[in-house]
Amino acid sequence: MHQPPPIIQFNRILGSLMRINHYPTVISLSKQLESSGIIPTICTLTILINCFCHLRQMASAFSVFGRILKMGHHPNTVTFNTLINGLCISGEVKKALIFHDNVVAQGVRLDQVSYGTLINGLCKSGETRAAVQLLRNIEGRLVRPNVVMYSSIIDSLCKDKLVAEANDLYSEMVVKGVSPNVITYTALMYGFCIVDQLQEAIDLFSQMVLKNISPDVYTFNILVDAFFKEGKVEQAKHVLAVMVKAGVKPNVITYNSLMDGYYLVKDVKRAKDVFNTMTLRGVIPDVRSYNIVINGLCKNKMVDEAVNMFEEMHQKNIVPNTVTYNSLIDGLCKSGKLSYVWKLIDEIRDNGQHVDVVTYNCLLHALCKNHDIDRAIELFNKIKDSGLQPTEYTYTILMDGFCKVGRLKKAREIFQNLLIKGYQLSVRTYNVMINGLCNWGLFDEALAMLSEMEESGYNPDAVTYETVICHLFEENKNDMAEKLLREMIARGLL
Repeated sequence: MHQPPPIIQFNRILGSLMRINHYPTVISLSKQLESSGIIPTICTLTILINCFCHLRQMASAFSVFGRILKMGHHPNTVTFNTLINGLCISGEVKKALIFHDNVVAQGVRLDQVSYGTLINGLCKSGETRAAVQLLRNIEGRLVRPNVVMYSSIIDSLCKDKLVAEANDLYSEMVVKGVSPNVITYTALMYGFCIVDQLQEAIDLFSQMVLKNISPDVYTFNILVDAFFKEGKVEQAKHVLAVMVKAGVKPNVITYNSLMDGYYLVKDVKRAKDVFNTMTLRGVIPDVRSYNIVINGLCKNKMVDEAVNMFEEMHQKNIVPNTVTYNSLIDGLCKSGKLSYVWKLIDEIRDNGQHVDVVTYNCLLHALCKNHDIDRAIELFNKIKDSGLQPTEYTYTILMDGFCKVGRLKKAREIFQNLLIKGYQLSVRTYNVMINGLCNWGLFDEALAMLSEMEESGYNPDAVTYETVICHLFEENKNDMAEKLLREMIARGLL
């Protein structure tokens, strides 16, 4: 235009583009604006700062902030909040706190948005204690803690399974007149569910509804998932019905929870129906959806169908992740289809992904189960050469393999090596050794290991007792077997 319009018009355009996340476009247009001789205002520069912050280009954001100061403008709270948020989303929370201290030292009064952003940043970076401390500090600064601050901390405490503390904070906010919102309730319900306090989560849901706070899809998903994990299929279906009646549309997480739940109770048909319904209703399955289906099919010994689902992922350009490969490899190993497993391992490498120790453990277990101990040793050496650290379970699998082929001396060496290296052994590791000794008739050594196990602070489980008792009965050592059987009953393991 021959006569350019006021800067406010340009700011509106830049602001609109910023709100729909076109940050590079805003930066480019800002440069055009200045090259046309139009002087930016503090509003223009704050929009520019926001774009640099979202692109995690904090050096550029602070460079623009320096221009604001040089131009003689007085930055407002919005500008400070934008920079604090930028530092937080860039993972530089400590720098955000230092910036906050410098700003406050200059007499600037920050607001609820500033402190809500800092508290959220601390929580996201795992500094929940520091977030609680900041909440306590601001109460004396004429800034009233709000629902955003409380909800961020409650959510973080719950994710850390510190649900009792989260519940206390919830009670505190209610007493102080801060009304919880759907985010607060959902976070606390999730906390109760992950510590197996489902009834408390249900009670909280009822409170929420009584207070006319509408549950969202995340709230319903938490309950659906929790009911299924406890095998309460009917209750989960009831929650889903309430959800649909309330006009809340199920999302991919809802369908994933349903499929996971049905596979958990071995209802493969319904799980498949959910997957088909999901796609018919326009909800696109994600990598987790396919992972649930592949894992569920493998667990139900339907490995060929799992392979078909894996190939469908490729057709739909959904990139498999480590969980996908591990689930399928585990299923293939257990069904003895090792040739396909080696192809998958090559595919993982070709995709630039890393084969992890869990994948190798599945393959090692299959080789040991088939008594192919030489190839198992070869694979074990390959694991170590690749730079991966074998886990206690890796060694346990190898010990079991040696026991199966009668190479007890080698199994004992590995066991002793684990003790020397300070590995935290499991009851399963002792069970493997005890079973190996019993299988080869070395009962005195097996009983000695049972005693050693208890002396080391490991309580024998039902498998330990059953292994020894069955072998003793087979060898007609009935008195000793009955003694252990009574001991097993006394411990409540039968």
